[in-house]
Amino acid sequence: MEQVGYGNQAQNLDAVFAALADPTRRALLTRLAEGEASVGELAAPFQISQPAVSKHLKVLEKAGLVERGIDEQRRPARLKAEPMAEAVEWMSYFKRFWGDSFDQLDDLLVKLKAQQEENKDG
Repeated sequence: MEQVGYGNQAQNLDAVFAALADPTRRALLTRLAEGEASVGELAAPFQISQPAVSKHLKVLEKAGLVERGIDEQRRPARLKAEPMAEAVEWMSYFKRFWGDSFDQLDDLLVKLKAQQEENKDG
């Protein structure tokens, strides 16, 4: 495996994972995947204040997952999904590990079932 997660790249991954750790921020990102939105539009489905949404957006901006524009009187937020690609790449290493582990577990279960059926018949 390439040495992912060292130096500056580690700081980026730390910021992305920290931002994604909060369910409200994940919900905000899900909403922004549909298109840009103002703080008021983002706050509407939640029972939190607009300042609280702004704080969440600042965390997402710091992680590079959101950028804010200026459109007349509002500052719409937009999703920037590129930093998540590094996190997905890092996690994909472990996905392969679990895939192999589940294949081994499947093989073991098939063997155990066959042995159990032999014991019933014999």
